Amino acid sequence: MIMNTNDGTANAPALRIDINYGNCDGLPEFSTGPRGGDRQKHEAIAKAGFQGIQDGVPELCQELGLGLTAHARVNEVGGLDHLIPQWKSQDYNCATIHLGWGLESDKQTDLLVEYILNSSQKFNFPIYIETHRATVTQDMFRTVELVKRFPEIRFNGDFSHWYTGQEMVYGNFEEKLSFISPVFERVRFLHGRIGNPGSIQVNIDPYKNQSFVAHFKEMWMRSFQGFLKSAGPGDYLCFAVELLRSDIFYARTVEHHGKLIEEGDRWQQALLYKEIVQECWERAKK
Repeated sequence: MIMNTNDGTANAPALRIDINYGNCDGLPEFSTGPRGGDRQKHEAIAKAGFQGIQDGVPELCQELGLGLTAHARVNEVGGLDHLIPQWKSQDYNCATIHLGWGLESDKQTDLLVEYILNSSQKFNFPIYIETHRATVTQDMFRTVELVKRFPEIRFNGDFSHWYTGQEMVYGNFEEKLSFISPVFERVRFLHGRIGNPGSIQVNIDPYKNQSFVAHFKEMWMRSFQGFLKSAGPGDYLCFAVELLRSDIFYARTVEHHGKLIEEGDRWQQALLYKEIVQECWERAKK
């Protein structure tokens, strides 16, 4: 079984709210987010109350008391052999993985999953397979079938890829939530990104009752409940806000004075996500 992230204390199971470093890449001119080099950005992230950074600079995270998590793509068996020792030596807490391209047969997929499971156990290091487009988990049905074959698997839930990519609201949404409950039960890391049925990343308005926001809150809350069912002392789950820039086709753009700009401030949105996910965590604990 892939282990939970654990801080070695006797503290009650906890939520740790992190940010993916890519959230600070290419912020628009109007953004209130951090400018400058790595130090300025890391200091701003810490000051804003985030507890860790995915893909942060190890030395700066250590200096500032920030947690540190990694991510990588694995397309073949052996793809992490050189990375995990490096991560461990630099005090990374865990890693999230894009596994395969989604074109693999079940046999090929099983070999990749077995490699992840064996590597996590061999190095005593949590590795969470991400639900993501263009990977073996891009499809809800196939992912649930994967859980049947490997119940010990644990996930990084990035549900924007399913919500938009599989248009979860087209049909019975509650039925789909029930269907993917085996995934919720195994989520041990979350990427924070909210999409709507047509776009994978959209600006959210705290003053509007947006149905897709409520849907993501529900999925996050169910993931927290799944974690809390078996979490022990010192265990924690990382929620890393990951709102990515427009030139890689995540943030939407709008026309403003004759040029295209991002529709919102991803930094301010990240701060809003902190509040939202904390509310979801409190709901899950009741």
